[in-house]
Amino acid sequence: MQSLLETNITYLKGVGPKKAAVLKKELGVIVFDDLLNYFPFRYVDKSRIYNVSDIVSGNTYFQLIGKITNLEKVGDKRTRYIIATLTDETGSIDMVWFRGVQWVLNRFIPGKRYVVFGKPSVFKNKFNFVHPEIEDYDEETFKITGQRLEGIYSSTEKLKNIGLGARGISKLVNELLSQCNNRFSETLPNYIISKYNLLGKQQALVNIHFPSDSNIIKRASDRLKFEELLLVQLQILGQRNSLNRKIVGQVFKLVGESFNEFFNNQLPFSLTGAQKRVIKEIRADMRGGFQMNRLLQGDVGSGKTLVALMCMLLALDNGFQSCIMAPTEILATQHYNSIKKMLSAMDIKMELLTGSTKKKKRTEIHNSLVDGSLNLLIGTHAVIEDTVQFNNLGFVVIDEQHRFGVAQRARLWRKNKIPPHVLVMTATPIPRTLAMTVYGNLDISVIDELPPGRKPVTTSHLFEKSRLRVLGFMKDQIKQGRQIYIVYPLIRESEKVDLKNLMDGYANMLHDFPMPTYQVSVLHGRMKPEDKDFEMQRFVEGKTDIMVSTTVIEVGVDVPNASVMIIENSERFGLSQLHQLRGRVGRGADQSYCILMSGYKLSSEGRKRLEIMVETTDGFKIAEADLKLRGPGDLQGTQQSGVLDLKIASLVNDTEIITATRTMAEEILLTDPTLSLTKNALLRKQLEQIKKGKQNWGRIS
Repeated sequence: MQSLLETNITYLKGVGPKKAAVLKKELGVIVFDDLLNYFPFRYVDKSRIYNVSDIVSGNTYFQLIGKITNLEKVGDKRTRYIIATLTDETGSIDMVWFRGVQWVLNRFIPGKRYVVFGKPSVFKNKFNFVHPEIEDYDEETFKITGQRLEGIYSSTEKLKNIGLGARGISKLVNELLSQCNNRFSETLPNYIISKYNLLGKQQALVNIHFPSDSNIIKRASDRLKFEELLLVQLQILGQRNSLNRKIVGQVFKLVGESFNEFFNNQLPFSLTGAQKRVIKEIRADMRGGFQMNRLLQGDVGSGKTLVALMCMLLALDNGFQSCIMAPTEILATQHYNSIKKMLSAMDIKMELLTGSTKKKKRTEIHNSLVDGSLNLLIGTHAVIEDTVQFNNLGFVVIDEQHRFGVAQRARLWRKNKIPPHVLVMTATPIPRTLAMTVYGNLDISVIDELPPGRKPVTTSHLFEKSRLRVLGFMKDQIKQGRQIYIVYPLIRESEKVDLKNLMDGYANMLHDFPMPTYQVSVLHGRMKPEDKDFEMQRFVEGKTDIMVSTTVIEVGVDVPNASVMIIENSERFGLSQLHQLRGRVGRGADQSYCILMSGYKLSSEGRKRLEIMVETTDGFKIAEADLKLRGPGDLQGTQQSGVLDLKIASLVNDTEIITATRTMAEEILLTDPTLSLTKNALLRKQLEQIKKGKQNWGRIS
């Protein structure tokens, strides 16, 4: 059977070379198996025949059987269309075609009976069908093929032009099932099928395409989703386990002087329970003898940098260097300044390396890295240049890892003969379904507490009519000694997008907050690095009251005195980005505020995003909502992380199945890590078949 399914689609009856080429280009369908696994996205009920007199609404589909009693061409050459009248015992309804005029005239014959299916529309207070499905009525054939649920397949214009719309694809699938005699080999072990009460593979495939009734569609779908997700989990967990067995890691046995001095005497504040738990998890990895690959996720302001620092001190106690790589110079500098401040009383040598580092300083850093006198390097992409060599790199921190490409991360990963331990950090909480799939190759730690004294940011959504009230609130906050961010989505006005732009906003702020009473800064991505640094530093030092900016301040800027975040045209931002921007305030002990300004015309999705932001400050709830609204492919980092090309399962809607398959995969690999047992032979065979050409999800760098 497998050899038949590997047959080129060209040789399926009704295809041929021309259609095969379009199927390959449009749908990626190359062999029989590809078409078999191209599933309907919805179903229409053709189990009932209606009369014309039953049509009282345009909100549902109707199937009729009747005779064409009139067929005529209307209009001139430019506006020509066809009207046909379908008549049954209860009345008549018009059918209209604006395309394929000559084909319709040649195809349908007045006086002959047809089966018509479609959704009626209303024209001049009368129902009609526009471009309905229509086929010859043969009573014997209809008893066999009619009166059933019919799958609707996604198609494209190019496919429709060669007769492969939804109905055309359905006919090809029917031909394929016929050629295979509706018989398909089982691909899951019996013990799994029994445990989860799954349909057999044959029954699932036949009923997903041509269901016998509405109840079996879900069972067929669940069976195929379970298999697809179980294979994904076995690949991810199998590769992770294999790497843990094969890749030797440095063993950090000591908890020494540096760690103890910092923990006992230099901690800026007490660790939360979550921070303590995460440090224990990382310590266990680093003394386990294999390379650590751990993802540390925590909401903005949860103290991830402090955790990373304490782990770097463990590396130092064991004789190893550490490195932090951040995506922007602003963020790298922020890390450098905050860590330098925390280590000010300790004799630890650290340096900052970015694209702006002068040649003389760069050479000095390179030399001290090689001779081992430099303990900690913090930088941007500059740290992965070939000229940057370490004496003994043992611990690597990659911050906001989704902003780096896989190849970039790999260059840092390979800067030691024995790979360094890798801690990947993200302030964008990852939904549970993504954590178990896209990031399933990583061990995951979560900081789910904020440091004591932090108050949740108060968030409100306001329209333009509240502008004067907002300006008054800003002046009151400045009077109390606070600072304010105002974020715009654009730098300059765009003719295509009607948004407030940064430069106009900056001019308005200068008018409403005149010098010398107030100081206003501006920051955007097109400024020179030294100009950005100058403006940012003025704000950090409290020399400016208002920072008018684009989203360059989204990540990494830590100004505890900034208590207000105003986001203009907030409906144009994604949930994750709004949450990141809000995280720039609320970093001190004072109550902070986020004001979401928007236009009055909001899409339903835009309104929903703003409602979610007002309702919660929980990053994990926001991440889950973001996944549901946008899908996994649009979330930060999931594309380059190898977001799964799932054929039927959904990372958004199939949480229960994802959890079940994760548990099942863990159980299988616990007792049979290489799937060598006879009972797992079918799983091993499937994984071997899909292994070729697949991305290795086991490596994060």
